[in-house]
Amino acid sequence: MTKRFLLPLMGCLLAGQPLLAQQVEKPGISAATSFAIVVDANTYAAIRPQLQAYKKAVEKEGLATYIVSHAWSSPEEIRGQLQKLHGQSPRLEGAVLVGDIPVPMIRDAQHLTSAFKMNQRIDWQRSSVPSDRYYDDFHLRFRFLKQDSLRKQLFYYALEPGSPQQIRMDIYTARIKPPVQPGENATQKIAAYLEKLVAEKAVANPINDVFVFTGHGYNSESLNAWAGEQLSLREQFPQLFRPGNTVKFLNFRMNTYIKQNLMSELQRESLDMAIFHDHGSDDVQLLNGYPYVSNPQPSIENVRRYLRAKVRAAAERKGGDVEKTKQGFVQSLGVPMAWMEDAFIDSVKIADSLFDRSRDMYIDDLRGLTPNARFVLVDACLTGSFQLDDYLAGYYPFSKGKNLVAVANSVGVLQDLWPDEQLGLLQYQLRTGNWLKQVAYLETHLFGDPTFRFSGDKTIDLNKAITLQPKNAAYWEGLLNHTSPDIQCLAMKQLFLLKGVGASVMLRNKYFASNYGAVRMEALKNLALIGNADFETVLLAACNDTYEFVRRQAAYLLADAGSDRLIAPTIELAITDRHSKRVAGKARDALDFMDSKKVLEQIPLVFDKHPYLVNREEEQSLLEKEATYIMGKLAQNMQTIRDTAKTQKERLFEVTTFRNYNYHGQIPQLAKLALDPSEDIVIRVAIVEALGWFFHSYQRQAIVDLCNQLIGSSQTPEGLKQQAVRTRTIIRERNLAM
Repeated sequence: MTKRFLLPLMGCLLAGQPLLAQQVEKPGISAATSFAIVVDANTYAAIRPQLQAYKKAVEKEGLATYIVSHAWSSPEEIRGQLQKLHGQSPRLEGAVLVGDIPVPMIRDAQHLTSAFKMNQRIDWQRSSVPSDRYYDDFHLRFRFLKQDSLRKQLFYYALEPGSPQQIRMDIYTARIKPPVQPGENATQKIAAYLEKLVAEKAVANPINDVFVFTGHGYNSESLNAWAGEQLSLREQFPQLFRPGNTVKFLNFRMNTYIKQNLMSELQRESLDMAIFHDHGSDDVQLLNGYPYVSNPQPSIENVRRYLRAKVRAAAERKGGDVEKTKQGFVQSLGVPMAWMEDAFIDSVKIADSLFDRSRDMYIDDLRGLTPNARFVLVDACLTGSFQLDDYLAGYYPFSKGKNLVAVANSVGVLQDLWPDEQLGLLQYQLRTGNWLKQVAYLETHLFGDPTFRFSGDKTIDLNKAITLQPKNAAYWEGLLNHTSPDIQCLAMKQLFLLKGVGASVMLRNKYFASNYGAVRMEALKNLALIGNADFETVLLAACNDTYEFVRRQAAYLLADAGSDRLIAPTIELAITDRHSKRVAGKARDALDFMDSKKVLEQIPLVFDKHPYLVNREEEQSLLEKEATYIMGKLAQNMQTIRDTAKTQKERLFEVTTFRNYNYHGQIPQLAKLALDPSEDIVIRVAIVEALGWFFHSYQRQAIVDLCNQLIGSSQTPEGLKQQAVRTRTIIRERNLAM
């Protein structure tokens, strides 16, 4: 009787074992560092030969490679395995996530993104950040919330209040996850990609052919921003500007149908790198607006296209009144009714639709394209929305072209990102994954092979250095004066991570000694995270830097700091750099966040120092009107926040405004409300959360003191106390000198 029941039971256990146990195939070589191919069991079973060939190709490059397969049921399983491999020898430097891999959806961590801010009370799929930082940054601590009830591959996590609140990736990751439409087979696309990848890995390919595109509306269409990037790239990639190599700088202004130029360029066999600075979404890259024209007839046609679009929108809108809309434009713009009468003629509607389609690059365009740039960077919003089945960025690597890796973002992204940060490291055979480790935000992702590298200078092995020498200060000090500005930047960053405040003098000296814009930017960036006198010294110098991006970031930091002693330098920047549209605009914005009364006092004094201004009265009046407006606006905003007769929704709207608009002078009033036990707890928590966005405020100590008081009080509700812990950590980590 015992045998009759025992044998079937044993059979069940054995049959189920492959589904329960993770299969770890060990490397086939001994090497200093290692890499993991993480794949779901079904994909591995279907395309095992292609994955084995990929493993051998990676190992041929000197990287010991694991294959880890399983029927993954949660992100925790994968994170735990990667942490285990990282703790072993050889040290794990990165991983690729192949096929059906769970997607972490991160909440309570918007401050780790470059710009994303959304009310987390709305739809969780929209208000969470799809991010593989869950898999590659082990020092971040997360709390599991739930699995999505409809899309089972989405798992929601909150960043713990007591976790570190900055990204410091331990390994790099990438996704081999092709976009698919109904009827398509993802596994077949992965197999085709891996076959292409293995073939391309056998080919030596240096970076000698690059194009950079800047789209409509990007960086306020500042020509100085566009020119500044070109100057910096010449420093970062000097060989590109030598005879026999190619670098092209494309701008939306060059052609009404710039899309045709870009699609043609992407298909050139020799193209190594394509960089897109544009706006976008999960299904489109926005390239062009209406044509920039000055002659009457094309100007009229632009206006008519605009009007027809608005009239059609009114017709489609519930309760929309077409005739009322037309009359509104006749009155507000002074246009004739005849300009709108053809809005619903079929031939006109078709022509307008085709024209609109010709301005931007859609998924359907990429599906029919052969993108040959081996490395594509798209810094637009949402093009890397890999939580979706179909997403635009995936059509670069998962195509018939030679593209092997694309960089894109899973949510909205700041357009004032450092456009080519440390990109020159790729000339030194740096793996793209190791480059990602230096620059990634919560939303930044690689699609394709993270071990991909261009051929190039072999005099230094940065891959091993990043993985095996992160704490060797002497090694990085030896690279501070390397001929490459980006290697200098990498060394500066590593020393900052090692020494913190102790790196301050080195960073200050590098700023004032370097001819390279990128090096000066790296110094400013790291000094901002120290927040001491050296930072302020360099910040003031950066307002007059020759590199437009440094001046632009200085304007941002002036706004972030907001002290009275920065008012005059900010006014100076606003009026002396008017030709740099993005810089001047950010400087004017910064004045909004400072003490408006003192701004009004300083404006005429600063203008007196610039008698050469031919339109002083006009410029001075604009700044004075803005400061006066801000005083009234803030008084009204604070009145709404304090008014308990207002609805919670109305009050919350004004509180959350401070996340984007750091009005430093209001911190004492906000702190008082946060401490008031009779105040609505939702308002109190929202205030403390909003104060966590005042990263470099001159009142940062007051914010930390507020948090300490809340944390130390037994009367503080637990949710408010946890938010105070988070906000305090955010401020301290971004101001190491505190």
